[in-house]
Amino acid sequence: MTGPARTYCVFCEIIAGREPAEIWYEDDTLIVFRNHLRWLPIQLLIVPKEHKTQEEFWRDDMERASALAVELGKQHAPGGFRILSNFGEDGMQSQPHGHLHLLGGRPLGMYVETVPRALFGR
Repeated sequence: MTGPARTYCVFCEIIAGREPAEIWYEDDTLIVFRNHLRWLPIQLLIVPKEHKTQEEFWRDDMERASALAVELGKQHAPGGFRILSNFGEDGMQSQPHGHLHLLGGRPLGMYVETVPRALFGR
């Protein structure tokens, strides 16, 4: 975890190697790992190594992060994929650490089916 003391952040713990994750890519500024929820065959998280809010991540890192997401999507979901971010409670953002979702591996439909809020973030 970088910067001043924060509350627990599972993404910072994964980056520090203190929590397990299936890492798909890593460089000096970004890490990509499989989402533990596994609702889809391809469900990856593109995460800045520095703890940033969703807004900071979009402002500072989106050019590189989105290019990486497209590259990984083409490799691992050649039939098509979706890249998205959640902002705030109504957007179902579950982590304070900024990130992108890369979804694919099967037809996604118009929108990903609604997941009951009780299951979200587990």
